[in-house]
Amino acid sequence: MRTAKIERTTAETDISLSLNLDGTGKCEIQSGCGFLDHCLTLFAKHSGFDVTLACKGDTYVDFHHTVEDVGICLGEAFSAAIGDMRGICRYGHMLLPMDEALILCAADVSGRGVLCFDLDIPASKVGDFDTELTEEFFLGFIRKSNITLHVKQLSGKNSHHIIEGSFKAFARALRMAVAIDEKNRDEIPSTKGVLI
Repeated sequence: MRTAKIERTTAETDISLSLNLDGTGKCEIQSGCGFLDHCLTLFAKHSGFDVTLACKGDTYVDFHHTVEDVGICLGEAFSAAIGDMRGICRYGHMLLPMDEALILCAADVSGRGVLCFDLDIPASKVGDFDTELTEEFFLGFIRKSNITLHVKQLSGKNSHHIIEGSFKAFARALRMAVAIDEKNRDEIPSTKGVLI
């Protein structure tokens, strides 16, 4: 089983997170930020990963530290769970409609952390969630997972739909990328023989 557990405590957040890449999409999410909980629940369901998260953050300031640090912990857990990446498909992509929003997400589990983020979110807030934190979540994830990720909005006017669509597309792309390639189960998916 490809699993990992992360414990991370700073002056700003206290996070416990577990991840199972070979799960069924079960989750128990308590980040202290309702919209982030919603997005991570969608992420678990659409990726098929089991995710357990408990976060106590300085939400009296705002949700910035919580969102960024959850992204960091999820990225760290993903990196640990995927191991040497032997046998994975490596690449994943999804073109996902969410009502009027259309989001393209493409992932390369490459060992090289690159984020190309192109969402035009019209509202500054969804509920009490600052929509600019969407990018902070993905940056946190990329910094620790060392994958290449493109998230691009092709259409959309509703901020909730755009962000929700990005998390669903992200989940589906990762699901495809970490799936085991049965023909090459014992191979590293690179001509270099290593993914770094």
